[in-house]
Amino acid sequence: MIIAHELSYHAGKKELLHRLSFEAKAGEMLAILGANGAGKSTLMKLLCREISPSHGHIIFRERNLQQYKLPELAKQRAVLSQQNTISISFIVTELVMMGRYPHFDQFPGERDIEVVRQVMEETGITALAGRDYNTLSGGEQQRVQLARVLAQIYDTPDACLFLDEPTNGLDLLYQQQMMELARRLANKGYCVICILHDINFASRFADKILMLKDGKKVAIGTPLEVINHENIYETFNIQVKLMECEGYDCPLVIPAMIQNNL
Repeated sequence: MIIAHELSYHAGKKELLHRLSFEAKAGEMLAILGANGAGKSTLMKLLCREISPSHGHIIFRERNLQQYKLPELAKQRAVLSQQNTISISFIVTELVMMGRYPHFDQFPGERDIEVVRQVMEETGITALAGRDYNTLSGGEQQRVQLARVLAQIYDTPDACLFLDEPTNGLDLLYQQQMMELARRLANKGYCVICILHDINFASRFADKILMLKDGKKVAIGTPLEVINHENIYETFNIQVKLMECEGYDCPLVIPAMIQNNL
């Protein structure tokens, strides 16, 4: 699905990513972990083609990402950003329909209407259809935005979905629901690539984890392969405790107490 080869990116004289290589497959969720400034957002922008690499290339669906025309790319990948501020009032159905814009010229067809109905049902927002988006809670708004981007790629079941910190600002229930939705999409065949801050969410829901520090790869592999004391300390500069937890394939990560000398 996506192959990143020797990716580097420079902003002026500063190198934000250095010779990064990895791949993500259809039907797989890849979680990207790293401290602030590790290069996560820069990598996401490269994968979404918001910016171009200074070195290296990205193969998307067996073609160089740079070869795609934007209308074609819009039907094969969708992006859920951190911030989705809407200043104009839209009802939920209208906002979800925006995801179908790449698929029609002036007016939505029967297929577009049916897709909107289906993604609203799958994301659990059917009851919100007639609500003003700006009256919804943060968790409800995030699910509406997920429905919008899902509508964009619904006709391409092995498309790629990029999620940039999808649980940011949500309470525990909505965080859980968002990650379960993302996991179900991967199970349906989508390639899901998400930036996360929570190691436990990554280890529970992702098939693979990419750990970054200072724009360089620390580790990549299954949660069992990469979630260990050494990699976590290298990535986040913090000691942790790893605890076995019934029902989980990976240990629960608990940060150790930091002793401050006052």
